[in-house]
Amino acid sequence: MDTDQVRGKWDATKGACPTRQVLGRIGDTWTMLVISTLEKHGTLRSGQLKSVIEGITQKMLTQTLRHLERDGVVRRDVLPTVPVTVSYTLTPLGLSLAAAVATMRTWAYDHMDEIAEARDEYDANI
Repeated sequence: MDTDQVRGKWDATKGACPTRQVLGRIGDTWTMLVISTLEKHGTLRSGQLKSVIEGITQKMLTQTLRHLERDGVVRRDVLPTVPVTVSYTLTPLGLSLAAAVATMRTWAYDHMDEIAEARDEYDANI
């Protein structure tokens, strides 16, 4: 069955559909890694996330967390300590997305050898 018929008013193939922005966000590498890390480790502070996710800059981590918070995927908790302690946790919406991210991650792990072979073959024929 066509999922666009099931979902009603949403059609990501249309330029004005807001789901395009959501799909762009959740398809982003850093978003997937932040969600996976929070799913695995639970509540973490920004510095802890940065330590676990190799290669992410502070700027990209901050932007990703802000977008996820705005979308209701991550909850930001501020504790009135000195200095202030800020932590991040997946919301119920984020946990539901984490299941989809885990499926995509598993697919990538399962097919990485095939993808590497296809890339090698492609690159050899250029």
